[in-house]
Amino acid sequence: MLRRLAAGRHAAAEVVAVRESGDRDSLRLGEVVADAGAFAAGLQRLGVGVGDRVATLAWNVPEHLTAYWAVPGAGAVLLTLNARLPARQLAEIVATATPRVLIVGTDLVPLAAEVLAAVDCIERVVVFGGPAAEEIPGAVAYADLIGAGEGFDWPELDEHMPAGLCFTSGTVGRPKGVLYSHRQLVLHALTMAAFDPYGLPGSDRVLAVVPMFHAMGWNLPYITAMNGAALILPGRRLAPEHLVPLIRSEAVTFSSGVPTVWADVRRHVDRVGGDLGSLRAIGCGGNRVPDELMHWYQDRGVTVLQGWGMTETGPGGSRVFDDPSLEPDERWRRRSTVGWLRPLYEARLRAPDGTLAPCDGEAVGEVEVRGPLVVREYYGDPEDAAERFRDGWLRTGDLGTIDAAGWLKLVDREKDVIKSGGEWISSLDVEEALLRHPAVAAAAVIGIEDDRWIERPCACVVIAAEAAADAAELRAFLLEQLPRWWVPETFARVAELPRTGVGKIDKRALRARYESGDLAVESIAAAPEKEDRDASEP
Repeated sequence: MLRRLAAGRHAAAEVVAVRESGDRDSLRLGEVVADAGAFAAGLQRLGVGVGDRVATLAWNVPEHLTAYWAVPGAGAVLLTLNARLPARQLAEIVATATPRVLIVGTDLVPLAAEVLAAVDCIERVVVFGGPAAEEIPGAVAYADLIGAGEGFDWPELDEHMPAGLCFTSGTVGRPKGVLYSHRQLVLHALTMAAFDPYGLPGSDRVLAVVPMFHAMGWNLPYITAMNGAALILPGRRLAPEHLVPLIRSEAVTFSSGVPTVWADVRRHVDRVGGDLGSLRAIGCGGNRVPDELMHWYQDRGVTVLQGWGMTETGPGGSRVFDDPSLEPDERWRRRSTVGWLRPLYEARLRAPDGTLAPCDGEAVGEVEVRGPLVVREYYGDPEDAAERFRDGWLRTGDLGTIDAAGWLKLVDREKDVIKSGGEWISSLDVEEALLRHPAVAAAAVIGIEDDRWIERPCACVVIAAEAAADAAELRAFLLEQLPRWWVPETFARVAELPRTGVGKIDKRALRARYESGDLAVESIAAAPEKEDRDASEP
């Protein structure tokens, strides 16, 4: 359905690519779909069949968009790998998903080579952006693969067949695979494209800030194709000094992303100026959006639409819609929530005692959701599925309230994970890494407020008797093991860690000590800058 729209009625929709060099390429959606046919034929020659997984390791570039159409359209499953993860974690994901082919950009070939050295399931590698890489023996150049110009007979596919496979960030334990069907992706695009306030008319020009390797890029490649809106692909250049001029030069009307991206844009505009006059709305999620940030954009005619979703639900399970006709207090009360539950989603609250909590806007419980867009299991992981899915309902791990009209407000998270700039950080993984240091006897990591990233990790450590290690040494030790944005800048040395009655570390007590000023902390470095990580994903 979507491919026919993209190749027919909306074939003239523009796709703009901004390359690493700053060069601008302008394509038409019909050209992308035509290339997808040639690419699908090439993948078929490489032995890819229906149901096979094909992995991508790429940023928001036209070749990645082509794979979005080619791989599922051929009956295979598109596995999008997070280009910001270390090779070790990527290898674990690949070992679980067992893709036969890997598609990678030349800039990510060194990372791909590390992954390939650790797995044996990938049979062929396709490299785009240049000639086939010497670092990967037997690699095929993308240009050669589609250059044959061979036509492709698109198969008729059952709507329940798998189409996309994304892995969660591994907030508790290892990352979990989420398998989307063709039906789910199309229904999601229909829901988001047609329903106010996310609705994108064909006249919109949409800047794809969310990486296409995260939750199918919030499905924007398919949503824009649904209505024929223009799609602007910025590659990996997501710093405000690139985004602000791009918004002006491409007359961007809509974009999305985590609050950190748009807080950085605000600081840039306040510091050096910039024209956001074409921008009408921003879909924001991944962390709570500060009210002040929403007011700043509203004063400039840009409506920030806060929302909530998960990899398991697809983005936009709830979304704020702005009603200027309301009294100001009520209008902004609603804007401070994560929005109204959207069509095709149903939610309820589970109280701590296991009973259902009332949806009265007051009672707090764990949010559970279900619906045709919500997956029912994890890929190849029945044990985790049994824990998180119950009678068709997904246990989200988020604590919140729901009022009688369906407005959802999140108040806390059930698990002790940290969400920084829209990215989950596993406190358990950081603690395990700390405990590998010979001087660390015990460790606990908690989330603390941060003006820019909303939340950052703080490491509380007990140093072993007759041992020594300062904060700088511990940070350097962690930098050798973890993604840079996971590594704390703030450390607290404590004599012992508080524990609950059953012997578990009491992180709530640690947070209370920090908030009261009773926890002596040392900050030794600034939080990671944009070049150290791409703060663009929920």
